[in-house]
Amino acid sequence: MASTTHQAWLTVNNVRLEVLGRGQGPPIVWLHGEDGLDPSAPFLEMLAAHGQVLAPSHPGFGHSPDASSVDTVDDLAYLYLDLLAEGNLRDAVLIGSSLGGWIAAEMAVRSTERLRGLVLVAPLGIKIGDRESRDIPDIFALPPAEVLRLQYRDPERATFDPSKLSDDQLTVIARNREATALYAWEPYFHNPKLRQRLHRIKVPTLLLWGVDDRFVSAANYGAAYRDSIPGARLETIDRAGHFPHLEQPEALVERVRAFLGDRRA
Repeated sequence: MASTTHQAWLTVNNVRLEVLGRGQGPPIVWLHGEDGLDPSAPFLEMLAAHGQVLAPSHPGFGHSPDASSVDTVDDLAYLYLDLLAEGNLRDAVLIGSSLGGWIAAEMAVRSTERLRGLVLVAPLGIKIGDRESRDIPDIFALPPAEVLRLQYRDPERATFDPSKLSDDQLTVIARNREATALYAWEPYFHNPKLRQRLHRIKVPTLLLWGVDDRFVSAANYGAAYRDSIPGARLETIDRAGHFPHLEQPEALVERVRAFLGDRRA
């Protein structure tokens, strides 16, 4: 069946969201990370071959307005649970990347009633070291080039010339950075209590990680997530860093496709 694409606006519990819709079939909800949502990213079209992709921009990201009632990841988790309920979405597969993976995990510890599966792509959100150890590099303090080196296997693919971007594109980049600070500044990119709650996740869970992720590694951070979620599976993707959906979209979507096939079986 041919894929259809639309950019729409939804109001969920009085919060206005810009939402990308693509494809048809069982719902697949994509929650973007601190990088924001690029509607032209190839992985979205690839995912849409396997269901109806719904990808909202979090309040403050993209073109979604700020919302006075939403200023924490906890708020975002409840917002998207409301989105599932108000849209009467059932048997959805929830996929979140980095910051979006943290949001997805927070949703799943609260309720999996409308989910048939959870995919976490290099999620942030938990603390694995002692209180004096920094588990996640400080993206606000490090030079931008160093952040890209940590997050991408090939940092060149993420570099850009600001002089060649439109005013709208520059505004979105600035909004995404400001919104990331709002949601992740304190405590920095984690909820101290999330790890002890992950045992509440009762749906099949797949963790996907880039082999070359130098931001948070699969061996340590990914393994801690896997060991905290009952029955969770951790798989790695070659030639990819922290955002495998951008560096290796075909490989990521193939892992998701296999996971969806298991759920249908």
